[in-house]
Amino acid sequence: MANLSVRKLDDETYARLRVSAARHGVSMEEEVRRILSQAFSGPERLGDLALRWFGPDHGLDLTLPEHEPHEPPDLSR
Repeated sequence: MANLSVRKLDDETYARLRVSAARHGVSMEEEVRRILSQAFSGPERLGDLALRWFGPDHGLDLTLPEHEPHEPPDLSR
């Protein structure tokens, strides 16, 4: 696994990261890993994105119908 050091992080960002990590009950390093992972991993399906934006974490009970995954249409023509 790779390592990353972040220098010149302003005090306010550092404090917010510390509070966020404490709120989630993890280390600051783990909080940063989670943030980066979430930022760079897109949803596999549109329904997953809808749940992330409008799901139970945001006060909505959204149930999506089950669908089999399929290949996207070829729009190159």
